[in-house]
Amino acid sequence: MTPEEVLNSVTEGINARDLDSLMTLYEPLACFASQPGQLAKSPDGIRQCLRDFIDMNGKLELKVKRVLKANDLALVTTEWSFNGIDSDSKHVHMSAKSADVLRQQPDGTWRFVIDNPWGTD
Repeated sequence: MTPEEVLNSVTEGINARDLDSLMTLYEPLACFASQPGQLAKSPDGIRQCLRDFIDMNGKLELKVKRVLKANDLALVTTEWSFNGIDSDSKHVHMSAKSADVLRQQPDGTWRFVIDNPWGTD
């Protein structure tokens, strides 16, 4: 998979509510910005962040804007939006520009090192 395909897999995984497939997209020591300024730094923390997102039973739309590669690293920027329902049955709309760092693995696949859906916020 290319870095772009990894980001497309995120969309597919969120929309299909497939947490297990999403977790395969992360390196073991990856981190995830659950909110601006807050990092989940373990597989369990990342799993919980993704589960919270999936539990809103919504739809994610994502467009890759740019991929910058340097050897085995890639910086991927996207624009995304999400519409779902929170635990109080209220409509939730989120959107942002993400900035993610992925690393190419020895088998040629790419995985997240840093997943920052909040971009520069």
